[in-house]
Amino acid sequence: MGFFKSLKGSHPEIVGRESSRQEYAPPPGPPPSHQPPNNEQWAPPPGPPPGRSEVHPPPGPPPSHTQAGDEPPPYHDWTVIEDTALLPPPPSLGHSTSPSGNASLSEADRAHEWCRMYPLIQPHQPTPMQHDSVKNGEIRLVRPREYQGNLSMTGSGRWSGLTAPGGKDACLLSSLPLYFAVPDSPLTTEMKKTIYFEVRVKSYGRGRGVDASSIALGYCAMPYPTWRMPGWESGSLAVHGDDGRRYVNDTWGGKDFTSAIQAGDTVGLGMEFSIPDAPPSYGSSPAQTPKMKVDVFFTRNGAREGGWNLHEELDAQNDLGVDGLDGHYDLYAAIGLFGGVEYEANFHAHLWLYRPA
Repeated sequence: MGFFKSLKGSHPEIVGRESSRQEYAPPPGPPPSHQPPNNEQWAPPPGPPPGRSEVHPPPGPPPSHTQAGDEPPPYHDWTVIEDTALLPPPPSLGHSTSPSGNASLSEADRAHEWCRMYPLIQPHQPTPMQHDSVKNGEIRLVRPREYQGNLSMTGSGRWSGLTAPGGKDACLLSSLPLYFAVPDSPLTTEMKKTIYFEVRVKSYGRGRGVDASSIALGYCAMPYPTWRMPGWESGSLAVHGDDGRRYVNDTWGGKDFTSAIQAGDTVGLGMEFSIPDAPPSYGSSPAQTPKMKVDVFFTRNGAREGGWNLHEELDAQNDLGVDGLDGHYDLYAAIGLFGGVEYEANFHAHLWLYRPA
């Protein structure tokens, strides 16, 4: 028992060793391998983190909380009305169809495709003889293959024609331009240029009745499909005698303009090219400046009956622009016919009932 007692009793020497054991703690600061160079102290950068910016409220109270004494905004003086005479006229309303048109849709589609294949040709410098011939009214008419009937020159610048009953649309064109873009442009000459011709309608209605016969006066840039009335395709304008409407690159129904051309009427169509009233300013874009001022006028029996400005405000959805007619292309006289029409065309000034200024 003493032996076991000695094992189970207290052992002061062991207790003494346990009580003398030290407690360890980590040293302050980062480990030596993570010390900043030269013992510098690291601190966070000033300001918010990179992904966030400081937002400050705008100065002053919010709009819904006006300060006492603030004046309300002034009222618009509705008694002051701008002079609408200075504004451009509104666009004329066009028609989707003509009440007397006799062209088929297939003919129109063929003409559109033809114009896409043969774009307008650039103007050229005429010879002095050609230019003088036009000035003197020595104009010849070119008979297209679609024309059915008689056509003869009865004098210098004077033509007489008689279309066959039931004839389809055909367009007579002058052999030379009445307007040469290179030598006649007011941007070059600084002078107004006027072109004009007249047609006397002797009779209508040979063959299919008055309603199925008519005439149109116009101008065309070349080339032009001669089985189409002038004014229907690109680079052309005209006044049509059956409905009295004007057509400018308009294959639809035209715009109301005048009354129908009657048998016995002498009608004329002219164009005036001049320098714009407001010349382009420095730094202005060419697309914002009209190329030149162009006025179209119509006469009946020696009196000026109406007209329009080529650069009038256009209907963005229906109007196709004035390409080819703005004075930068040569323009030929055009006479459109269908049905039976007896007529006389005059290009010499001394034969006209109207005298352009």
